Amino acid sequence: MANVYEKAAAPTLYFIGVTTGQSSIMKVFPKWAKALGLHDAVIKGIDFAPHSSAEEYREAVNFIKNDPLSMGALVTTHKIDLFNTCKDLFEYVDPYAEKLGEVSSISKRGDQLCAHAKDPISSGLALENFVPENYWKDYDGDVLLLGAGGSTLAMSVYFAQEKFGDNVPKKIIIANRSVPRLESAREILEGIHPGIHFEYIHNPSPADNDRTLAGLKPHSLIVNATGLGKDGPGSPLTDQCEFPADSLVWEINYRGDLLFKRQAEAQAEQKRLHVEDGWIYFIHGWTQVIAEVFHIEIKGELLEQLSEIARS
Repeated sequence: MANVYEKAAAPTLYFIGVTTGQSSIMKVFPKWAKALGLHDAVIKGIDFAPHSSAEEYREAVNFIKNDPLSMGALVTTHKIDLFNTCKDLFEYVDPYAEKLGEVSSISKRGDQLCAHAKDPISSGLALENFVPENYWKDYDGDVLLLGAGGSTLAMSVYFAQEKFGDNVPKKIIIANRSVPRLESAREILEGIHPGIHFEYIHNPSPADNDRTLAGLKPHSLIVNATGLGKDGPGSPLTDQCEFPADSLVWEINYRGDLLFKRQAEAQAEQKRLHVEDGWIYFIHGWTQVIAEVFHIEIKGELLEQLSEIARS
């Protein structure tokens, strides 16, 4: 069903996704708005099928751009496609958005429509919440990123920051079921860090991902960044998969059937796995965008308060 765009009657933040009505944010945002003093602000979902047409994406962005009370948007699932089809509509594109070729935050600054890629920041904050300090230096594990979309690119950029010195994973494997996204990832990440070896593996099926998983060292990090388990049912792995011992497993979603997370939990005791869901990522992802869209600062105690509100 096509989206119908009506002039906003109150300051409106849009959520551009696939099944936005099922997200906790729809119930959480009104409480957050109250806590942040954004008393009349509202949230509205805009749903697209994955890889929708340029016309559909452009219609949504043009509407936000030209409607005075449409303040901006958080973009999920469509971050790369929307950026590729709408780049000319933005007066400002932040360096991460330019580098990654994706947009997760649409905001306004005066007459400018701004595109930001907030994921390197929000995924980094989420990773720092459960990856022990000096983990890569101490244990020398691998990273397997399942999926080659926006979240995988963002995490790769996060890991490659100079500030980490030699505390970086020496090998990051990006596995994806289609070739074009892998080629695009290779182009974007080429030469990003001399100490990190990137491998790009075409794995058309979950059984192929199982084989890649089986080759990882202990103390690795395995991330489901495919959208499977949230945007669609299933997992990028089969139930026969074998996780490496003493590893970190991150399901970046917090809702849906979360089959990948359950597969990891089934082996957690035997393999001594730490299994993390996407809740903290959800909190950081949203608060980063709300701060940008409404021109406020959210950190420290205020961030803690919002996290508590979201859980209640």
